[in-house]
Amino acid sequence: MSSIDDLFKKPALPSNKRKFEATRDPDGIYKTAKLTSNGSAKSNGKTVAVADEDDDIEAGPAPPPDDEDYGPDIPDDEEGRFFGGGVTQEENEILDYMDEQESAEIAPEKIDLAWLRKLALNFEKRITKNAELRAKFEGDPTKFMGSEADLDDDIKALSILSEHPELYAEFAKLGCVGSLVGLLAHENTDIAIDAVEIISELTDEDVEAETDQWNAIVDAMIDSDLLDLLVSNFARFNESNESDRSGVYHALSVLENLASRASIAEKIGQDTMVLKWLLGRILKKESPVGQNKQYAAEVLAILLQSSPINRRKLCELDGVDLLLQILAAYRKRDPAKGTEEEEFVENIFDSLTCVVDEVEGKQKFVEAEGVELCLIMIREGKMSKSRALRLIDHALGRQSGAEVCEKLVEAAGLKVIFTMFMKRQDGKTTEHLLGIFSSLLRFLPANSSGRIRALAKFVEKEYEKLGKLVKLRRDYAARVAAVDNEIRKEQARLSAEEREDMADEWDSRRLDAGLFCLQTIDVVLAWLVAEDDGAGKRIQSLLAERDEDLGLLKATIQEQLDTIHGDSEEETMTKDMLSTLAQFLA
Repeated sequence: MSSIDDLFKKPALPSNKRKFEATRDPDGIYKTAKLTSNGSAKSNGKTVAVADEDDDIEAGPAPPPDDEDYGPDIPDDEEGRFFGGGVTQEENEILDYMDEQESAEIAPEKIDLAWLRKLALNFEKRITKNAELRAKFEGDPTKFMGSEADLDDDIKALSILSEHPELYAEFAKLGCVGSLVGLLAHENTDIAIDAVEIISELTDEDVEAETDQWNAIVDAMIDSDLLDLLVSNFARFNESNESDRSGVYHALSVLENLASRASIAEKIGQDTMVLKWLLGRILKKESPVGQNKQYAAEVLAILLQSSPINRRKLCELDGVDLLLQILAAYRKRDPAKGTEEEEFVENIFDSLTCVVDEVEGKQKFVEAEGVELCLIMIREGKMSKSRALRLIDHALGRQSGAEVCEKLVEAAGLKVIFTMFMKRQDGKTTEHLLGIFSSLLRFLPANSSGRIRALAKFVEKEYEKLGKLVKLRRDYAARVAAVDNEIRKEQARLSAEEREDMADEWDSRRLDAGLFCLQTIDVVLAWLVAEDDGAGKRIQSLLAERDEDLGLLKATIQEQLDTIHGDSEEETMTKDMLSTLAQFLA
């Protein structure tokens, strides 16, 4: 006997959020006849014999003879009979008037609480009826497939709720959210896929819902065990089937929507097998990289960006090593531009960049030889070069970056980084290079061979690196000064309250002008003044060329000190470092 899946297969609806791309050619799916090389048609393996004596013979009945007499040409009478199919002009106007009145009486359906309660009642009835028929006629799908089709229609009808988020809370109170989520466990995967898609629509960021409205429906979904049901469907969907592949796609979309709330993102990472499944999915070999593989990598990056707890969880799953294995394939090879594969690689880099901000992530990164891989990419890669540099910058950062700094020196990374610095670079690349210099000077142990080698790189070749640092400093200082002048003019026209409202925007404009790079350069120069007498004299000489002195560096460092208001361990150590450096610039 046919299975219910065979009787009930149908294409999945596209998501409002992003288009799900079908892998099969629609023309191929619905093609009913195939032409042979000689132009004849084949249908179901049978051929139709057609006489070919006269290629000009037209199909259909023969036309009447030209000389046949049909009687006189009778015009419409004076009352207009035969006009519009046998009615007079006056009668036609009456009919038009009646049509207009009938259309006016059909008012659009009012979407309100009463409508919702009716919808909810019918929805629950459909679910109950389908469950009863399935239980009663378990061995005969033809007996309950009609109720399944009705249920399918009712699920899709819930889509209209995404246009009325003011009804979300009531929809949840009526228990329909729990019923909808429960359909993810339905025996028919097509019903489950429909439910997943509707859940994706209702929680989509494009829905114009207030925070409390969105929270009401999402909380009800979480309470109804949505996350575990999504994971169980990942296991039962077979992506070689297009409908199931669509189901995986929409399930990933639901995870992306839910992760917009940090607490749920943490719950996804901690209380479910989602992270493990995502890692397994992105490791699956595909050529070319498919839509779901790319989307899995994107959702993984979102979950890791949302929560440090998730980042540490990934380390427990040996995720750093797995992600580096994926990137190893792109040491010298770039993915094709504008493809799913390119976006996939971007997401893998984003995930790793998040993870190495954590202490555990840095340790795993060193153990898995991530530093060595990144140096290869910086030397020989194209698309991967800038991403690998950013990854190294993050891995070296913060107090726990000392081990990574030492590994960089061990792996002959100083030559790679300093050679890159002396070449012309874009703004982002320069920012990451400066960040690496700052981390090396801050975290390499005092008097260690690694620190001595790093300092030697700054002073070699007659202090050429110091010359470029001072030149960059002047460029960034000029940009920031120009923005500061604009801000002062704006401040003069505003009240104290208005200036307070504009403070964040002004800070953002200063950062865009290069404030962060300026501050980082001054920290690097201050370290060199403190560490090496020869470097200190050279820096003062370079500044004196434009009547500048170390006071400029001290002012920038003092500004950084004034912006640190927290008392975390990292902030406390940063304040101590800056205060000490400022003393050397007196």
